[in-house]
Amino acid sequence: MSKWADHLAKQNAIPPPDGNQTISFTYGGERIVKKVDTYTISELFSAHGAVLWQEGRHKDNVRSFLGEIDEILLGQRFSTFDQETLDGLVQALRDRGNSNATINRKMAALSKLLRKAYKMGNIYNLPEFRRQKEKSGRIRFLEIDEEDRLFDRIRFHSVEYHELSVFLVDTGARLGEAIGLRWNDIHNGSASFWLTKSGRSRSVPLTSRVKDILSGMDRRSPGPFAKIKQYQFRAVWHKAKAEIGLATDSELVPHTLRHTCASRLVRGGIDIRRVQMWLGHQTLQMTMRYSHLATHDLDVCVPVLERR
Repeated sequence: MSKWADHLAKQNAIPPPDGNQTISFTYGGERIVKKVDTYTISELFSAHGAVLWQEGRHKDNVRSFLGEIDEILLGQRFSTFDQETLDGLVQALRDRGNSNATINRKMAALSKLLRKAYKMGNIYNLPEFRRQKEKSGRIRFLEIDEEDRLFDRIRFHSVEYHELSVFLVDTGARLGEAIGLRWNDIHNGSASFWLTKSGRSRSVPLTSRVKDILSGMDRRSPGPFAKIKQYQFRAVWHKAKAEIGLATDSELVPHTLRHTCASRLVRGGIDIRRVQMWLGHQTLQMTMRYSHLATHDLDVCVPVLERR
């Protein structure tokens, strides 16, 4: 960013209310009016979106988030983005029924875009983004007996979907990550996920039953689950859960298998940092949702503190 733009930001330059493409500020005791370019949120996304986000479902979500924000702002063009505008935007999203968690995701996309625009000199100040307090909520996961009953019914309908379910619960992969897996992503007893929600790749070791499943598969397809359609898998999932008497359990969705994997790691004594790495969470805060499941066996601490 240029020193000129940096100075404008420090001066908190604000465009006049008449909407002209100018900003005024004081420099060296003199009042200066400077003509500047203005942009809409959509234009900034068009300019910087390709650099900030990889193509995929996450970028599609970001595009939708920023499109909604541009709509709320009525396509307003700006050279500065002040705190009042941001606070009004948060309130407008809340009035639309957005939860704090959803608002945080949308604000994260906007913050990333505006930081890039600021560095490139497109805008001349940044507001303070304050994270909204989120409710922890209940995390649904499967106990062993539930898994056995559900998976038996899924296997009754489709062996292929049963194999995918086992893979999901033993790797903690997201459904899209598993379907996007390719055969050359599996090596030395591990699976590497490249198409992830966070944009960061990760590798996890495979359990024996997953290795057995993969070893018996036809490798003429691009990947072990490449032919599976998400909507078809979800349809069989909901049919199977209804057949075991859990039709009204709205929290029992395919993503529950990822929660189940995480809960088993934590309950099995795996430290939270390793669980974070396994799941590929960007922040430890995401993984801490499972921390209450830890055994909290403090007796093991005593030998460390004993003085011999």
